Amino acid sequence: MSVKKKFLIIVVCFAVSFASCEKSSPDTGGNTTPPKDSSFFAKGADISWVSQMESDNVKFYNSLGVQEDCFQIMKDLGLNAIRLRAWVNPADGWCSTKDMVEKAIRAKNLGFKIMIDLHYSDIWADPGHQTKPAAWDSLDFHGLQSALSNYTLHIMDTLQSNGISPQWVQIGNETNDGMLWEDGRASTNMAQFASLIQAGYSAVKSVSDSTKVIVHISNGYDNTLFRWVFDGLKANGANWDVIGMSLYPTTANWQSLNEQCLVNMNDMISRYGKQVMICEVGMDVTAAPTCESFLTDIISKTRSIANGNGLGVFYWEPECFSSWNGYGEGAFDDTGKPTVAMNAFAN
Repeated sequence: MSVKKKFLIIVVCFAVSFASCEKSSPDTGGNTTPPKDSSFFAKGADISWVSQMESDNVKFYNSLGVQEDCFQIMKDLGLNAIRLRAWVNPADGWCSTKDMVEKAIRAKNLGFKIMIDLHYSDIWADPGHQTKPAAWDSLDFHGLQSALSNYTLHIMDTLQSNGISPQWVQIGNETNDGMLWEDGRASTNMAQFASLIQAGYSAVKSVSDSTKVIVHISNGYDNTLFRWVFDGLKANGANWDVIGMSLYPTTANWQSLNEQCLVNMNDMISRYGKQVMICEVGMDVTAAPTCESFLTDIISKTRSIANGNGLGVFYWEPECFSSWNGYGEGAFDDTGKPTVAMNAFAN
């Protein structure tokens, strides 16, 4: 698609009211039956740290102790999808557009489906941190919308120029209270948060209409939180395709949280007519057998959702081991081999 055509699409989208967009589009936050997906079920992992780990000379080994490429190990473990985060202008260069695309090419070459997780920050965005990129900090809200749209277009165009059409793109990461604070903080201005979601949605679709847009919230067991966020987005005319969730239980509460998460997933499908996905899971690396049980159960529950509306489960950074970067919820042991937890993806 030409740059001129994309520009016209974005201009038209922002020129109309959200109410008009919602009325004219069949894919709104309305209470309709979501389309049945194909038989593909994502068994995935976010391994965004892998290039940084490799630069530190970290080696990865398969279950037999043979050194292999981390992406190949994931494929051999039965995974079929890779999730990669992108930061706007990270100080150290990791998870920049360039770094993300290089990893996406590696994933594509091994046949993985790809999810891109746009944080819209120079560093971690999560429920406690939604800091604007430094280059966007002085922009007014209209400028912020434009910056988000242009950045999303750049990401999509760069991927497409490398032969990659991501299966899914997240507009924000764990946006429990919106993103790009303070302008897009949901608890103080839900309408502006919805406007930012819509800007990202429109940008993704203008490049790849087949890519599914995800809005991602943490604590997948918390139905009250999810209803508040998505009721607010729906009321303000935002569009999305998939409701994404995180789930990080303990060894003591995983069974109850899995049950609550399933109830929440079914409620999201019924209430908004959208598909659901577990975009992040994890558990203490020292509890690998329990983690295997947890993963087996949440994968089974997600797959059991009627009409194929549970799209998949992604482990967050399973390749981390020996508390690399201080993270203790990976799924590789101290020798750099997968723990039994990863068996859940093969079964």
